[in-house]
Amino acid sequence: MTEGEAGRVFDAYYFAHSCGRPYQRDEAWLGFFDGIAQRIVEEIHPRTVLDAGCAMGFLVEGLRRRGVEAYGLDVSDYAIAHVHPDLLPYCRVGSIADPLPRRYDLIVCIEVLEHMPVDAGRRAIANLCSATRDVLFSSTPFDYKEATHFNVQPPEVWAELFAQCGFVRDVDFDPSFVTAWSARFRASEDPPTRVLRDYERKFWLLWKENTDLRALVGEMRDQLAHAERAGQMPGPRIQEETQLLREKLERCQAADAVQVARTRELEATLEDLQAGAGWRMLAGARRLRLRLAPVGSRRDRLINSLLRRIRS
Repeated sequence: MTEGEAGRVFDAYYFAHSCGRPYQRDEAWLGFFDGIAQRIVEEIHPRTVLDAGCAMGFLVEGLRRRGVEAYGLDVSDYAIAHVHPDLLPYCRVGSIADPLPRRYDLIVCIEVLEHMPVDAGRRAIANLCSATRDVLFSSTPFDYKEATHFNVQPPEVWAELFAQCGFVRDVDFDPSFVTAWSARFRASEDPPTRVLRDYERKFWLLWKENTDLRALVGEMRDQLAHAERAGQMPGPRIQEETQLLREKLERCQAADAVQVARTRELEATLEDLQAGAGWRMLAGARRLRLRLAPVGSRRDRLINSLLRRIRS
C-alpha cells in the first residue's frame, strides 16, 4: 500500500467504523488522550514530542495544553482536515516511513505500525530511532480482524527491530496507561551484559508474580467450589460471597494471562540477545580472559585492579 493509497483508506468510513467506536472529537476520545498526555508530562517530562500517527491531533492538543512543544504527523488527509483549527500549524500530513526532519525528546507511536506493510514498518522504526532517544510505542499483537492491519506482530518482533537500532525496552517503566501491550524503548549504550541483567531481573519478578497468581487462582477455585457446595442451602449471604469469589477468580485469571504474555516476551528477547553477534563476541572475550587470567590468579587481580581504577 502506497502513501497515497493509505491516505484514501483512512477516510471517513475508517474513522467511523474501524476504531472500536466512532473516532471523533468527543468527551471519551479527548479524555483518553488527555489522560495519556498527563502521564507523559508527569512521568517522562519531555519538552518536545512528536505524535507519529496523530490522527485528529487529540494527544497533541492534550500535550500543548500542558506546555509541551508537541507536533503531529499522520498519513490521512481526512484526519488532518479534522484537527482543531488552533492545532493545524502543528499537525501535518506525512508518513513515518519517510525520514523525519528534526529531533524530539520523545516520539509517541500508538497503534500505527500494524497498519503499515512490513518493509515500511521497518523503515518507520529506523526513522523514529534516528529522530529521538525515547519512543513510547504500542501496536496491537492480536487484532487480525481489522482490514487495514497488514502487519500485526507479537511484542518480541518490535523489540528486536528496536534493538537493531540500539534501543531496548525500559523494563522499569510501566506504559500500560496507553495499552496493556505498550512499551517504552530508549536508546542504550549499555553492554549486553547490563541489558541482560535488567531483563533477567524483570523476568524473575514476573515469574514470581506469575507463580503466586497461579497459586492464588487455585486457592480461589477451591474456595469457590466450597461456596457453591454450601450454596445448596439457600441464603443471600452465601450467594453474595460466591459471586465475590467468582469475580476475584476472574480478575486473577486475567492478570495471570497478562503476566504469562510478558514473561514469554522477555524470554524471547533474552534469546535474541544471546543469539546476537555482540553477545557471542562478549562471551568469547570472557572465555579468552579466563584462559589468560584464571579467577584468583595474579593476572586476574591485576586486571581487576586496573578496571577499578578506570571506573573511579
